[in-house]
Amino acid sequence: MKQSVALQLKGRDFLTLADYQPEEIEYLLDLAKEIKLNQKQGKVYQPLKGKVLGLIFEKSSTRTRVSFEAGVYQLGGTGLFLSSNDIQLGRGETIADTAKVLSSYLDGIMIRTFAQADVEELANNASVPVINGLTDTYHPCQVLADLQTIQEVKGTLSGLKIAYIGDGNNMAHSLMLGAAKMGVHFSTAAPEGYLPDETIVQKAKEVAVGSSITITTDPIEAVQDADVIYTDVWASMGQESEQQAREKLFSAYQVNQELLIHAKPDYTFMHCLPAHRGEEVTAAVIDGGHSVVFQEAENRIHAQKALMIALMGQEV
Repeated sequence: MKQSVALQLKGRDFLTLADYQPEEIEYLLDLAKEIKLNQKQGKVYQPLKGKVLGLIFEKSSTRTRVSFEAGVYQLGGTGLFLSSNDIQLGRGETIADTAKVLSSYLDGIMIRTFAQADVEELANNASVPVINGLTDTYHPCQVLADLQTIQEVKGTLSGLKIAYIGDGNNMAHSLMLGAAKMGVHFSTAAPEGYLPDETIVQKAKEVAVGSSITITTDPIEAVQDADVIYTDVWASMGQESEQQAREKLFSAYQVNQELLIHAKPDYTFMHCLPAHRGEEVTAAVIDGGHSVVFQEAENRIHAQKALMIALMGQEV
């Protein structure tokens, strides 16, 4: 089974978790776990020796850029940072033409941009794997690391409950899909008009494996008996002009001690970072004993190594 799943993943794109089956996600998580253990033990493993990954950034980044660049290097390959200001894509060359040209030079492409449609067009025209490093709609690489972290902390995924509090953004969408695929109950709360996209909610319900999806405007209802509490900034990249308006709308959705009374006593707090302490979460929570945000951030490199190996390299 493991070998057949590995063969299924070779050369695939990674655009959204909706495209991946539970056994494929489980394979990536198992591989990430093994890679992390090998790194902690100081083992050298370079299945991407001679491989080159292009890294297109139209949105700035800390975790995505550093984890991919360091990850591909540690696996024996090379990462090429390609700012949209430095390549012809930023000067009017079509996405299709860019995809075809880069495919002749590279073994894979990671792109972090705004429109999901642009990532899909890139993938449709590229002959090498394309990895979605983030769009306004999805953030699947982050959720791989999140699922890995939850497994480490809780020992399992199936049957747990994740409560996501805040803007129904790319994180909410990908976390909801990942939870649904892996048998994790998912609830989310946001003000009216800021709930997750209904099309993606319906997709998550369709692919759910024994898990429930709850969409509400009541944060207390969402966190009731939750095992994992997750939040993100109220105004994402490109929404800076909405910051003050969003602060007023989301003030009742801050993750704080009063809200967490309703979660399970052994809840785990997660945040994809960067965080705005005092806005979406209090310092007492994110810096407290239930928080695993830095373990979660570290796992970006392990999860993405697994992804790069699965799509571009060989099995560990």
